[in-house]
Amino acid sequence: MKIKTITILMSWLVACGLLLSGPVALAQTLSGTASITGTLADSASQQKLDFITVHLMTSPTTLLKVDYTRADGTFTFRGLRPGKYLVSLVGVGYQPKTLTADLTDSTRQHLDLGAIYLSQGTVGLKEVTVKAAKPIIVQEVDRIAYDLQADPESKVFSVLEMMRKVPLLSLDADDNILLKGNTDFKILINGKPSSMVERNYKDILRAMPASSIQRIEVITTPPAKYDAEGLAGIINIITNKKIDNGYNGSVNLSERFPIGGPGLGGSFSAKVGKFGMSAFGGASVYTSPRISIATQRTTTGMQPTSLFQNGSQQARNNSAYLGYELSYELDSLNLFSGQFNINGSRSNGRLGQESRLTREELVLQGYNLSNSTQGRGVGMDAALNYQKGFRADKNRMLTFSYRYFSYRNEQRNTIDITDEVAFFQPDYRQLNDQRFAEQTYQVDYLYPVKKLTVEAGAKAILRANESDFQHRNHNAETGQFDIQPGLSNQFRNEQNVFGAYNTYQYNFKNWGLKGGVRIEQTVINADFQFTELKVRQNYFNVIPSLSVNRKFKGNKALNLGYSQRIQRPGIYQLNPFVDKSNPNFERTGNPNLRPALVNDLQLGYNWSKKGSVNIGLGFTYFRDLIFPVSVYDSSTRVTRTTYGNTGRAKLPSASLNVNYPVTKRWNMSLNSRAAYGMVEGLVNGVLLKNQGLMYNMSFSTGYRLEKDWRVNANLNVNGPNLSLQGTSNRMISSSFSVNKDVVKDKLSLSASVNNPFTKFRRDYRESFGPDFVQSNERLDYFRSYQFSLNYKFGKLKEAIKKNKRGIRNDDVQTGN
Repeated sequence: MKIKTITILMSWLVACGLLLSGPVALAQTLSGTASITGTLADSASQQKLDFITVHLMTSPTTLLKVDYTRADGTFTFRGLRPGKYLVSLVGVGYQPKTLTADLTDSTRQHLDLGAIYLSQGTVGLKEVTVKAAKPIIVQEVDRIAYDLQADPESKVFSVLEMMRKVPLLSLDADDNILLKGNTDFKILINGKPSSMVERNYKDILRAMPASSIQRIEVITTPPAKYDAEGLAGIINIITNKKIDNGYNGSVNLSERFPIGGPGLGGSFSAKVGKFGMSAFGGASVYTSPRISIATQRTTTGMQPTSLFQNGSQQARNNSAYLGYELSYELDSLNLFSGQFNINGSRSNGRLGQESRLTREELVLQGYNLSNSTQGRGVGMDAALNYQKGFRADKNRMLTFSYRYFSYRNEQRNTIDITDEVAFFQPDYRQLNDQRFAEQTYQVDYLYPVKKLTVEAGAKAILRANESDFQHRNHNAETGQFDIQPGLSNQFRNEQNVFGAYNTYQYNFKNWGLKGGVRIEQTVINADFQFTELKVRQNYFNVIPSLSVNRKFKGNKALNLGYSQRIQRPGIYQLNPFVDKSNPNFERTGNPNLRPALVNDLQLGYNWSKKGSVNIGLGFTYFRDLIFPVSVYDSSTRVTRTTYGNTGRAKLPSASLNVNYPVTKRWNMSLNSRAAYGMVEGLVNGVLLKNQGLMYNMSFSTGYRLEKDWRVNANLNVNGPNLSLQGTSNRMISSSFSVNKDVVKDKLSLSASVNNPFTKFRRDYRESFGPDFVQSNERLDYFRSYQFSLNYKFGKLKEAIKKNKRGIRNDDVQTGN
């Protein structure tokens, strides 16, 4: 390993140790031998109440511990020192209650508060208590949840920008989300797939204000009930769902410049009797001003060449989305619900480029190129669910679900060529019209038996990918653009997935176990209209998963998870359309791709008291990994990139997330991860290997001033990104923000500056092949300013019901 790499790794580990030393020491000083217990019940029915939040505080504004009542209504706080405490009880649909617990008598080791009765009501928890008792990060047996409502910067940034602060998530230079350093994952909204994030998640999440989102869950070890796709895991975005009789909503207005633009987003929820609905939507304009780009390629062999390309590009994208959910509770045992989502986007871009191909000092080829790009896309999905409860046990449920989903992406390129030197390509036009449609049928059954919960289900996904692609060359004699049969065709790929699963979850004392197995049969048929080429594939997979959680005293927990996942190719990797928008570089898909498999092992430690610490270790092994493969053709002097099942990779990793309130007004957080990637694969018959350290760190701090002012600062460091044939440079970014509550919990104003010390950022990527090396350089606008206004309205009383089971299609790659 290089000296520089070792230095970076050691520095990261030392920083982790220093950050950990503070929380650990605090835990030791707060340890004791006394305890407090109690039992909660409904004041009217005398029924024991489970999953009621219990806050242990040393003062009305200082939180010490958080617990939840168990199935028998009991709660326990252990390891306490002598003193006076407050016990605050909060449950949806019940009036909150606060009790005094006196442990000042050092001879008294145990205090039993006895039976505590809560009355049904609509009074909300006092504002100051909510602030003190709301943890930002919560660790569960198979996932980590980040509460955006507890982070003041949610009023400033979009959902995409807030992803930097979520454990195990990061953003690269192009704002692509990385989950555990991988772009292959699935995004759900409220536990369900949505066309809003399946077609192009960056456009939507960039337009979605974080203030309209309740929390983001990272499902690190997806249980068997989820489809097997998504090598890295699942990201679940939970919108604000605390809906009572009445209504509430939020509106967010924002402006960002010189990169970005205006944005509007919001949410609305209402419940009247047995009928409830919720909606969220938004629109934005994202403008990328003119920036410079450069490409350099050097080839070896019998006829070595050097290619130099310089130019500039600019783009603009308009996007909008709308999501709608409704439910009707026929009675306590029958619930109907549905959802409808629609989204769309339009983009325009322009690229101007000068290209020169030389050998020594001889110009072999030259031209100037102008490429005008127009894109448009639209997606929609609709679903219906019926949930049946049982009188013998209302926690037993049977659910039937149906979902229809479709989207269309169309891209047109207008390429004009001038100043040719030994270059004989006429002007040309490209069209790539991609369509996707899917129907899903699903049944789920949940059967709890005391401490054991059994789940089973079956699913059928009927999917069709279609592409109509055309390449037309300019005819100098007629002035028309004639279609080129060799580069034009119609492609259809049918992919049907049939699956079934069985999972078991068992909780006893301080242990939690969740395990299961999923079987999937996949049938693929691909055809071309104008050729005889056909693709037939049929494969069967058995996918196991296991999660173990062990809780310790002092709000500590240890998690161990193993899962096997599948990477199925999507339309972008299958589509054989040849993109020739740059004549010296071609990109195309591969309809013969097979699925890839990954084995993932994760070990996590969580400590939560005054602050929270999450430490993770992982090892991931990939087989038949789908990698972009670039090969240089010396006869045409073109580098052609496609996809192949050529990769194997090993990825040991470590992560650290710390959230710590230094004082009542000052908070600090760290989200970091490091991994050492080792990849290898065949490219044009040659075995290539690449390895190196990948890391990312996001540090955030905020201070609450008088009169509801708050200031925040962020520092983000992204290390190199590794692939089979290349790597990228590191990126350091910063931001500073200020927000003010004009009307408490109603109206707030925010402003931020991103990267104030750097106007442009150099994005540099190196790649290599058996007989070439290449570099791509881009100067992106880095400095930007943003203003936003957030308004909340309405008041609710009683939580809306929705199906606890529904369709989750997690079996197609999301990352582009």
